[in-house]
Amino acid sequence: MDEEEAEPVSDVSIETDKGEKEKIEEDGVDELCALKDAITEEEEKEKSEEGGVDEFCALKDALTDREENEKSEEDGDEYCALKDALEEATTLFQSISKYQQKLMLQKLTNLGAQRKKELVDEWKELLDEEMKFIAKKLSLSAKLASIADSSLFQRNKKVVACIFVLSSKQPPISLSLCEVSMAQLRSLHDEFVILVVDNNQPQEEDESSSPCQVISISASDISSWDMSEILCYRRVKVQVHRTRHVLFHTLHIDNLVLIQESSYFHGLLSGSFSESGREHISIEWNLETFLILMRCMYHCGVDVTSTSFLPLFDAALYFGVERLLSKCKRWLSVLTSSKAPASQILELPDLVQMWSFGLERAVDFVPDLCAAYLAKNLMLVKSDLYFGNVPYELLMCCIKHPHLTVDSEMHLADALLVWLDANKRLFDLSETSKDNIDSLMEQVRFSLLPLWFIAERSKSHGFSKFADHSIELVTKLTKMSSKCLVDSIRDGPPADLRVRLTQYTEKLDFSGCTQLNEAILLLSVLPEKYFTNPMWRKSLKSFLSNPEDEARNQEQSSQTTLPISSFETVEEVDISKCQRLDYKVTIKCISKSFPSLRKLRAAYLLNIKVSTMLELLQSFGNLTEVDLTVDIVPIIPCQASVFYTSPGLAQTPPIISLTSGSNSFDSGQVHRSLSSIKRLTLEGRSDLYDKDLRSISRLCGSLCYLNIKGCALLSDACIAYVIQRLKSLHSLIVCYTSFSENSVLALCAGTSVPNSLASNLQMLHMSKCEGISETSLLNLITRTKKLKSLCLRDTKVSDNVLCEFSGSSLQALDISNTTISSMVLARVISKNQNLKSLKARGCKNLIQSETVFNSLSKGSGLEELEIGWDFTYFSLVSLRPVLSTLRAISVGLGASLGEDGLTLLPSACPLLESIVLYFQEISDSALMSLVTSLKHLEELALSYCFGDITLQSFKFSIPNLRKLRLERVTRWMTNEDLFVLTQSCPNLTELTLVGCSHLNSDSQPIISAGWPGMISLHLEECGRITENGVTSLYGCVALEDLLLRHNGSGIQKTFLLDAALKQFPMLRLVSLDMCDAKDGNFDVPEEKEEVRFLSIVKISRCKSQRCSLGRELAPVHRETLVMFWNGQNFTNTLLKQRL
Repeated sequence: MDEEEAEPVSDVSIETDKGEKEKIEEDGVDELCALKDAITEEEEKEKSEEGGVDEFCALKDALTDREENEKSEEDGDEYCALKDALEEATTLFQSISKYQQKLMLQKLTNLGAQRKKELVDEWKELLDEEMKFIAKKLSLSAKLASIADSSLFQRNKKVVACIFVLSSKQPPISLSLCEVSMAQLRSLHDEFVILVVDNNQPQEEDESSSPCQVISISASDISSWDMSEILCYRRVKVQVHRTRHVLFHTLHIDNLVLIQESSYFHGLLSGSFSESGREHISIEWNLETFLILMRCMYHCGVDVTSTSFLPLFDAALYFGVERLLSKCKRWLSVLTSSKAPASQILELPDLVQMWSFGLERAVDFVPDLCAAYLAKNLMLVKSDLYFGNVPYELLMCCIKHPHLTVDSEMHLADALLVWLDANKRLFDLSETSKDNIDSLMEQVRFSLLPLWFIAERSKSHGFSKFADHSIELVTKLTKMSSKCLVDSIRDGPPADLRVRLTQYTEKLDFSGCTQLNEAILLLSVLPEKYFTNPMWRKSLKSFLSNPEDEARNQEQSSQTTLPISSFETVEEVDISKCQRLDYKVTIKCISKSFPSLRKLRAAYLLNIKVSTMLELLQSFGNLTEVDLTVDIVPIIPCQASVFYTSPGLAQTPPIISLTSGSNSFDSGQVHRSLSSIKRLTLEGRSDLYDKDLRSISRLCGSLCYLNIKGCALLSDACIAYVIQRLKSLHSLIVCYTSFSENSVLALCAGTSVPNSLASNLQMLHMSKCEGISETSLLNLITRTKKLKSLCLRDTKVSDNVLCEFSGSSLQALDISNTTISSMVLARVISKNQNLKSLKARGCKNLIQSETVFNSLSKGSGLEELEIGWDFTYFSLVSLRPVLSTLRAISVGLGASLGEDGLTLLPSACPLLESIVLYFQEISDSALMSLVTSLKHLEELALSYCFGDITLQSFKFSIPNLRKLRLERVTRWMTNEDLFVLTQSCPNLTELTLVGCSHLNSDSQPIISAGWPGMISLHLEECGRITENGVTSLYGCVALEDLLLRHNGSGIQKTFLLDAALKQFPMLRLVSLDMCDAKDGNFDVPEEKEEVRFLSIVKISRCKSQRCSLGRELAPVHRETLVMFWNGQNFTNTLLKQRL
C-alpha cells in the first residue's frame, strides 16, 4: 500500500446521482439499525449447513436487544466495532468445531467494557490503514450504479453504506439500498488490475517517484479523461477490470475490459502466464497510442487520421483489438472510395509508410487500399516533392488499378516521367532496372497522347524509346476516319483507344489530341458488354454515318443501339484543338455521358460554326461556362488600310447584321432558355454576326461574363443591344471590336448612377476601341466604382477622364500607349492599394514619375509590371518593398535600368517567371545573374537591346525556360552557338530569332533535333536558313505558329499546302514573305481543300530599292495579303501595312 494512503480516515462518503455526499457516521443507533437489517437479509440468502449458524443468530438477537437498551454514543461506537469483528468471525466458523464456536460466542457476549474497548481500538487501527483505498472503490461503484439506473437513486435520496472487514485479505463490501449481493462484491478486488505505461520505456515499479511524474487513473472514468493533462506525466497507472460484466442488483454495466476486448490480454491474464496473477502489469508502448486504444476498447469515440492511423493500427494488431482494427480499416476504405473531394488529404509520406507497413505485416487490405487511394488521387500527388520517393511496386499497382483517375493520358505520362527523373540516379544499367522502366511506360496509352507532348518529351529519360512509335501511332490515327477505325477493330476496342474514365473522374483534358475523333470518344463511353454483341460494329457505324437519326427517332434507334455510359462526376471537358471531331456526334455523346458537365472548352475548332453554337449549348442543362476561342484575325475593317478585300469582309458590320443567310440562326426555330450559362467566351470568332449574338443574348440572359474580343464583324449597335439585355453582366471584354458610343450609352443607361450597368462592372477591357469620345469615356469612368480590372490600352483616354475614376478595388490596370500623366496615375494608384498588375508601357507622359513609384511601394504587392518612360534603377529600388511577389516584368522604350538594375532583379524579385526587355543596356554579367539566379524563369525576351553579350550568357542550364525571344541582340550567333543554346534551354516551345545573319540551312536540323516539341518558331533575317528549302524543319511536328521572312529564297511553291496537309498537322498561323519564294510566289489553299487547322496566312511583299549610285538597298515592305479561314470559307484582304 502506498505511503500516502496511510493517513487515517474517520468517515467514508459515497456520491449520489445528484452529486450529494452523505457521511456514514460510525456511531449512532440509526446506523446500527441499518446494520441489523442488512445482516438479516444477507443471512436469509446464504444459509449455512454448519451448526455454528444458530449460535451466530442467537448472538445477533442478543446484540439487537442490547442495542435497544443502551443509547449512549460511547456504547454505540463499541457495538459497531464488535459487530465488525463478529462479521469477520463468521468466515472462520467452517474451520473450527461447534464447541469452539459456542465458547467464542459466550466469551464475546460477556466481555467487560475495558476489554471491549481494547478490541475496538485494535480493530480501528487496522481499519484506518485500508479505509482510504476502500472508500475510493466504493465511491466508484456507487457512481457506476448511479449511471446505470439514475431512477433508483432518485427514489432513494440517501444511500447508507456500511463497511464490514473480516480480514486483511478480503476487500471491503458496500451494502446499500440498491441491495448489492455480498457474494458478488467480495470478488471486486480480484477483478482489478493496474496497467503501468511509460511511453515505450522499460519500467519497474518505483514507489519513490514524485507525484508530479506519476498519475493514477481509472478506466471507469475513461469518458472524462483529460488526455492533454494525462500526457504531461511520465508514468500513468490505469486501473481496469479483468472481466467484462459486474452485476449491480439487476443492472449489467459493460466495462469493455482487457480479457473481452483484447486477445493479447486475454492470453496474458486468463492463461498460465505469471502475469495472470499480478496486480500490476507493465506496458511498453507509446502512451498516447495506448490510451486511445483503451478508449476504443471502452466504446469511447476515437478519431482516426492520416497521422494516427499507423500507430493505432500497429497497436490494434499487437494487442489484438478487433474493434480498433475494424475502425481503421473502415476509415481507410471510406477515404479511398469517397467520390466527394476528400476533406482530409492523405500526405504522400504517410501513404507510402502505410503501404510498406501493410506489406511487412502481411495485411493485404492495407496495400490494396493505399494503391487505390494513390490511383484515385494521382492528379493531386504527382506534383508533390515526395512523389519521386514512391516505391516502384506501389506506383505500378497504382497504374494498373481500375480506379486510376487522370485528366488525360498526357498527365499520366508526365507523372511517370517526373518519377523517373527523380529516380534515375537510383537506376543502374542492369537489365532489371531497364525492364522496370519499360514496364512502367508500357502502361501509357500512347495513341491518346498529344503530338506536341510526344515531341517535346522525346528526349526524356525512359520515354525516348517509345517516342517514335508514339508519333507513328498518332500520325496513323490522324489520317484514319472514324469508320475505318471501327473496321480495323477485330474482337473489341483495344485499351489504347479508350480514354480512362472512372467513377471519380471530374475533368477530361483532350486538348491538342489531333488524332481524337468521334469513334474514339464513343468507344470510351460505351460499356464492355456492348462489344459482346456481334452487331456492335454495324450499329456504331450507322450512328457515325448519320447521327441525325437519333434526333428523329431517339427512342427506337439511339437508346437501344448505343447504351452510352453515364459519368456523373465529370464537370469539365476540354476538346480544344481536336479539329477532327464531328461536332454533331460529339455533342450528343458528351451530353449523354457527362450530364453534370459545367465547363466546356472547345477552343481553336474552326469546324464548329457559330450557326451551330446554340445547338451545342442546348445539349446540356448544367453548363455554366463555355469557351469557343479561335485565333484573332489581325484586321479591324474600320481601322485597317485596305487595298481590297473579298466580299465576306467588305460588307460593313451593320449590313451583315441585317442580312439573313446560312451564317445566322433560324429565327423561326424555338430554343429553350440557357439561363445556367454564366461565362461565355467567343474570342476571335470572325464568323459571329449581329443576329447570332442577339440570339445568344436572348437565350443566355444570366450571363455575367462575356468575351467578344476580336469579333470584328459585330456592330456597335449589336453590342449595345446585348449589353441592355444582360442585366447581370459584370465582366465585359470588347477589345478590337466596334465597341463605341452606343455601347457606352447602354452601359451608362439608368435613372440614376447606382442603377446603371456600369456601376456593377468588375471587369472592363476595351483595347483599341478608338471610336469613343472623351465625353462618353468620362461618363463611363465616373460610374465604374466597383472595377477590379480595367484595360484602356491604345484608347484616347486622357487625364481629364482617368482622374475622375473614384474606384478603390482595382487589382489590374492597363493604360499602355495612352497619354496618361504621372500625377493622375499616382492618384489612381493611391486609392487602390490592392493593385497587383500595372501595365503602362508606351506612356510618354510618365515623366518625373517618382510619385507613381512611391504610391506603388505602399501597396500590398505587385505581381505584374509593364513600364517604360522614366523607369530607372532608383525607381526599382523604391519599389523593392512590393517586388517580392512580382512574377512578370516588361521594361520598354524610355526606361533605363542599366546593369545595376538588372543585377538587382534576382534578389528583389526572386519569383520572376517572365522578363521582357526592350531597348535596354545589357551585359554578360547582368544576363548571367538573371539566368542563374531565377529558378522559376519561363520567358526571356531581349528586343533591340544594346551592349556586349556573348555566348557565355547562355552556357548555363535554364531547364524551366519555355519562351525565348532574341531580336537583334545576337548577331554573332552561328550554328555552333545555336547548338549550345539547345543544350542550355532543352525545353523551349517558343523561339524567336531576328537578325542572326550567320545562320544557314544547317541550322534547321539543329532546331528540329534540339527542340522537337517546338510550338511557335519565328525566324526573320537569319542569314540563309531557308536557302535550300525548309524540309529539315519538318522534325518539329507540333508546330502551330510559323514565321519565315527574309531567310533565303528557297521555300517551295507548294510549301503552304504541304505544311498544312502533311508535315505540320497542328499548324494554325503562317507568315511568309515573297522574297523567300523559290519560284516567286506560293500556292494558297482554296475553299474546297481541307486545310485542317490552318486559320490565318499572312504573305508580305516587298519592293526593291536602289540608291542614287545604283547600288541595291534593303527591300522595303509594300503590302500584306491576309487570308483567314472562319470555318466556312477563306477571306482574302490586301493591306498596305505590314503585319
